[in-house]
Amino acid sequence: MTKTSAEEQLITENLGLVHACANRFRGRGVEYEDLYQAGCVGLIKAAAGFDATLGYRFSTYAVPAILGEIRRIFRDGGTVKIGRAAKEKARRLLEAREELAGATGREPTVSEIAEKTGMDAAEAACLLSASLPVISLTDDGDDGQTDIPIPAPDEKLTERIDLQNAMEDLTEQERRLIRLRYYKGLTQTVTAGILGMSQVQVSRKEKAILLKLRQMMS
Repeated sequence: MTKTSAEEQLITENLGLVHACANRFRGRGVEYEDLYQAGCVGLIKAAAGFDATLGYRFSTYAVPAILGEIRRIFRDGGTVKIGRAAKEKARRLLEAREELAGATGREPTVSEIAEKTGMDAAEAACLLSASLPVISLTDDGDDGQTDIPIPAPDEKLTERIDLQNAMEDLTEQERRLIRLRYYKGLTQTVTAGILGMSQVQVSRKEKAILLKLRQMMS
C-alpha cells in the first residue's frame, strides 16, 4: 500500500472520529457542518503525519489533531477559514464525482475522483468529506425534520484522550492524588497517609483538582 493510499484509507475509515469530536461541541454557537469541516482538516493532517511503526493506534494520534482544529474555530471567532484554492478544488472534485457517476452508473471511489482531477487521493478524501452534506438519521414529521440523537461510538475514546491530556497539565502531586483516588480506588484517609496530608486536606485538594480538570476539558 502506497503512502497516498494508506492516508486515504485512514481518512475514509476514521470519519466517525470527526463526527464524535464535532458532536461534543454542538450547541456552542457554531454550525455542525463547520465543526465537521474543521475536524476533517485535523483528520487529514493526522493521516499525513501518522507513523504506524511507533506502535500506537491511529485514533489516539488523530483525536487531539481533530479537536485542535475544531477548537481553532472558537479561537478564530466562530468561522472556518477556507481559501479560494481549496474551494475551487472541492468544486472540481464534486463535478468529477458527478461525471464519473453518470458515466459508470455507480458511485465512484475517492481514488477515481482524485485521478480524474489530478489531485492527491488523501487530500481529495478530506475535501469531499467536508464538502458533502452531513448525513444524520431524521424523522420527517408534520412539524418538520427532527434529529434523532445517536450516541457516537468514539465519544468515550475522545473523553479518555481529553482527560489524559488534561492530566499532563497537573502538577506531579495533583496527578498522584488523582491516581490514588480514582485509578487505585483508595479512600481519602489512606490517600492522606500516603501523601502525608490530612483527610480534610485531601478532600479539599481533590475537589479543586476535579474542578480544574473539568475546566480544562471543557
